[in-house]
Amino acid sequence: MIDWKSLDAERPVLIAGPTASGKSALALEIAARSGGVVVNADALQVFTNWRVLTARPSPEEEAAAPHALYGHVPGDLAYSVGHWLRDVAPLLAGEARPIIVGGTGLYFTALTEGLAEIPETPAEVRAKGDALPLPELRAALDEAQLARIDTANRARVQRAWEVLQSTGKPLWRWQDETPPPRLPLAKAQPFLIDAPKEWLTPRIETRFETMLKAGALEEAQANLPGWSPTLPSAKAIGAPELIAHLRGELSLPDAAERAKISTRRYAKRQRSWFRARMKTWDSVSAAAL
Repeated sequence: MIDWKSLDAERPVLIAGPTASGKSALALEIAARSGGVVVNADALQVFTNWRVLTARPSPEEEAAAPHALYGHVPGDLAYSVGHWLRDVAPLLAGEARPIIVGGTGLYFTALTEGLAEIPETPAEVRAKGDALPLPELRAALDEAQLARIDTANRARVQRAWEVLQSTGKPLWRWQDETPPPRLPLAKAQPFLIDAPKEWLTPRIETRFETMLKAGALEEAQANLPGWSPTLPSAKAIGAPELIAHLRGELSLPDAAERAKISTRRYAKRQRSWFRARMKTWDSVSAAAL
């Protein structure tokens, strides 16, 4: 549980946790008790075209406290952690204490540890990297880079290769030149919601059914005319499955089951990131919220 008496009404609050763990409700409670603006730190909730399916705060919740960075990006525009850091900067300097809440671990890590400002990889470089075998990608990297990454992880190796090819400078040099964080962890009040698999899974099952009743299928129908799996917003969990149903490729029960499986896998990846990168954050039991 949070010690409400010791919660500083001035310092920014950070709330991270897996999907369906009760993060938004906690952020609203903090805002109600001591004020502040609830700021989104979820890479999927930024998109305008998916509200129900990404579990963005409802209009009633948004009316209960100021909210920022929710649904402000068109679904066909790319939005990176760098974009989010630029968008969150004025909120950190604003009069209202930010209560930053979400499930995208990279956003929090970049905010509190800094982010290497590496230029985007050109499409042609990425395509070339996709076509190369892992040993050839590894062979292009220097010893310093190989010592810093899991050389069996193709995604990590290819990322280092792409940066080297695109910029002429090794990824490790970019990382060593990372600017200072916008919000050092010591200047914030960080909370990590502990939501074990056995507690979270039933909530994921129930929440997707609730989303369907709240209009998720109708939302997918509205997205169908311009749908493409390459759209930045197409990563919304459950979107490909509902689109497949609308196209006659899946029954609705099958689409729902696949979406629930995708959500459980996503939650597992989130928990893995939090365990690895947020060991010093204050743990809050989801069951106690």
